[in-house]
Parts: sequence; C-alpha cells; structure tokens
Amino acid sequence: MSGCHRIKFLKCVVPIMVKVTNVMETMVWQVMESILDQRPDMCRCENCRADMAAYALNRLSPHYAATKKGEVLIKTASLDGGMNVALMVALTEAMEIVKANPHHEKE
Repeated sequence: MSGCHRIKFLKCVVPIMVKVTNVMETMVWQVMESILDQRPDMCRCENCRADMAAYALNRLSPHYAATKKGEVLIKTASLDGGMNVALMVALTEAMEIVKANPHHEKE
C-alpha cells in the first residue's frame, strides 16, 4: 500500500498529508532557549544548539501529535513533572557535553 489508503476494489487514492509533530522536539528547542538565557558560558552558535538538541532528543521519548489539540494535551501533561524533569536533565547533560566537546574551534 505504501502511503495509499485502501478503498473498495483496492484502488489507490492520493495520500492524506497530515503533519505529525514530535512535540518533544518543539519543547526541547523552547526549554533550551530559556536555559541558555541563564548560561552565559554556553556557545550559542547553530552547530552547538543543534548538537545540544540532538543529544537531548536521543535521550528522551518522542511524543507525537497530529493536531493542535494533541500538542496542547502533551504540553499540559509535561507540566505534571516526570516529562519536564527528564527534559531538563537531558538538556543539562547535553549542554555540559557540548560545552566540553564543541564541533568548532574554542574561542
């Protein structure tokens, strides 16, 4: 079926293109910015930010949503603690590792 939805007589129709979002990725970028505001010692270049995000995301469970309502529900659930704590821990670890091992020349 590869991307096509089955209908009567097994005909292939144009796939419905729904945007699925990893809400955790959005949250990582948002929280990273707020932490970086408090960390003047951290490099803010594009490479270091991408490395920090990638490190954190590889240690966090993805949380996908296909609607805005789903995104809101996931973000609301994160306020209960566990997900938010894991996010902060992953980002803090990411910042320390990237700071010690930047992919560019140290200034």
